[in-house]
Amino acid sequence: MAKKKETEKKKFDNPNVMGLRAEVMEQPITETLETNFMPYAMSVIVSRAIPEIDGFKPSHRKLLYTMFKMGLLGGSRTKSANIVGQTMKLNPHGDAAIYETMVRLSAGYQALLTPFVDSKGNFGKVYSRDMSYAASRYTEARLSAICGELFRDIDHDTVDFVDNYDGSMKEPTLLPTAFPNVLVSANSGIAAGMASQICGFNLGEVCETTISYLKDPDCDLHATLPAPDFPTGGEIIYERREMESIYQTGRGSFKVRARWRYLDKENIIEIFEIPYTTTSEAVIDKVAELIKTGKVREINDMRDETDLGGLRLAIDLKRGVDPDKLMQKLFKLTTLQDAFPCNFNILVGGNPRVMGVREILEEWTAWRMDCVRRRVFFELQKKQDKLHLLQGLEKILLDIDKAIEIIRNTELESEVVPNLMMGFGIDQIQAEYVAEIRLRNINREYILKRTAEIEALEKDIAELEATLQNRRRIKSIIVEELKQVQKKFAAPRKTAIVYADEIEEFDEAESVPDYPVTVFLSRGGYLKKITAQSLRMSGEQKYKEGDGLLISFEATNRSELLVFTDKQQVYKTRLSEFEDGKASALGVYLPTKLQMDEGENVFTVLDPGDYRKHLLFVFENGKAARVELSAYETKTNRKKLIGAYSDKSPLRALLVLDGEQDVVCVSSDERCLLFHTSLLQAKSSRSTQGVAVMALKARKTLTGAALLSNSTIQNQSRYRVRSLPAAGALLKPEDKGEEQMSLQM
Repeated sequence: MAKKKETEKKKFDNPNVMGLRAEVMEQPITETLETNFMPYAMSVIVSRAIPEIDGFKPSHRKLLYTMFKMGLLGGSRTKSANIVGQTMKLNPHGDAAIYETMVRLSAGYQALLTPFVDSKGNFGKVYSRDMSYAASRYTEARLSAICGELFRDIDHDTVDFVDNYDGSMKEPTLLPTAFPNVLVSANSGIAAGMASQICGFNLGEVCETTISYLKDPDCDLHATLPAPDFPTGGEIIYERREMESIYQTGRGSFKVRARWRYLDKENIIEIFEIPYTTTSEAVIDKVAELIKTGKVREINDMRDETDLGGLRLAIDLKRGVDPDKLMQKLFKLTTLQDAFPCNFNILVGGNPRVMGVREILEEWTAWRMDCVRRRVFFELQKKQDKLHLLQGLEKILLDIDKAIEIIRNTELESEVVPNLMMGFGIDQIQAEYVAEIRLRNINREYILKRTAEIEALEKDIAELEATLQNRRRIKSIIVEELKQVQKKFAAPRKTAIVYADEIEEFDEAESVPDYPVTVFLSRGGYLKKITAQSLRMSGEQKYKEGDGLLISFEATNRSELLVFTDKQQVYKTRLSEFEDGKASALGVYLPTKLQMDEGENVFTVLDPGDYRKHLLFVFENGKAARVELSAYETKTNRKKLIGAYSDKSPLRALLVLDGEQDVVCVSSDERCLLFHTSLLQAKSSRSTQGVAVMALKARKTLTGAALLSNSTIQNQSRYRVRSLPAAGALLKPEDKGEEQMSLQM
């Protein structure tokens, strides 16, 4: 192993420190990471962000245990500020952080299916971004009834206790939860280099599943635990394969969407449950943006009518709008349908582990069995200690007068216990117990009643010892406790399950009206979409001074457009995103509409159709590249593709090839070349440089190209070649036409 490099110490004078000599220590980066960053990272992972097998982070556990010690389980509520102050004995991170933790655990905030804090006052709402909670001095809280299952027998040595941060008191390392709270309570956290995202499940279903698992570890989890459950309700779009993957690996995602109803008389859509991952304000903001950009035109207004009765978002519809199709569209375009990512990362024995549901149940069962075993052992020791005392008392029963005589004849108090030990053959603990009996209880009746418990104690001890030796008995205890929790606290599911194959997916193309249009693109980059009726009624096309028509073609309102620029980029858009125009208008300036880069200009626009055609790029250096149009087809909704064509030479023409066709090329020295596209092999790479087509003389360039059908060439045989590259022939006057040959479609 290489010898560690010695650190050097340098000194320099710093005028900003009043003449004092400052020192700078040089330290290797690896040492800095090891001594500074690693302890911080471990602290965040182990002591802050990742939940443990009881389902709690340290901040949650400290708060709940403080409330338990304050007598708030079953007691009356107290001010939240009082609870926050008391919790700072265990959690020194400040009152704001502690109160935020309490808010999330509260019934009022509705972040948990089984809230642990019974709150009174304004605690905000998880589904609202702007509905903030009141200050801690205005609200009150106590522990919910279900917390009795969190602290069950915590004073029976079921879990370990450690010193708090200043060693002034003890706190539990875990809470002995009688049910798998790690699956019931939703939890999320971001640590250093890792994160955790656990969705909540229904309490009754989790208890039933755990009981089934304890009876048969290979049971079908999906039979009793079909899908997660959220306090905000909504609907889970259920896909069995997707859910099986999450249950098995602990990673994956599933879709959740809002629930709604249509009020026919008012022509209103009422949304009353939204996904757990979004807020009502986020939904309203997104819908407003869609209305502003013209992507949603079926809505008159949207309002947040949430009140004490719960969430309510009202959407006023325009006349004749189909509410089902509109909601399909909103599910697609807004967070009314969202994905919930799962990352079941849990601390087990201080080590973070990503586990599936079955593995989590396995770890929780092992941990819970240890808790029950420790509780049984604690009870066993208590009964054994009591039996030991009663056995000593039983020996005293043989001669009570002798015991009284021993005590009476003993001169020193310190010798009472040793004398009783010698007189009856009992140990010090038994003798201490006998010596402490009150005078009124030194009678035969009292001692007989006490010693009558010996037989029952011996039976209980034998039963407890048998339980400790039998795993099946311990499992039976856990099952019985789970049944009690299920009976007391189980509630119906809040999140409905909808099967994916039953859902009609939103088809954006079908929602857009389809009709024929004519597209006009000017040399300056202005685009106009004009309907057939408007085109018949219109006069001459209007352009800016110095501008004119570059290209025009027929399409439909649903057509997709590929906009090629002079910076080797292509922008994808749809004609439906443009308003119908008129010949008398200038049109839409594409660089602004498509948010092009500074200095970027439109080269041409084309309708790709079904992406089965080819593109022919003709460059200034005489090369041409034939590229499959499918190379520009994307599965995702990408709006911009870089590297649309080669940047080795300026582009002079872009032609769409529908099958094999004849192409004409013209050079700056007025030479013309006619070739068949079958001579060029199609490439799937967009950035291909192509092959030489026109052999150019020094300082001469290729100036334009067009399909033969769109050119003015009459003497075709003069310019046709059968192999490439070729120089071509000089243009005859009758082949030049009135205008210079340029880019055409």
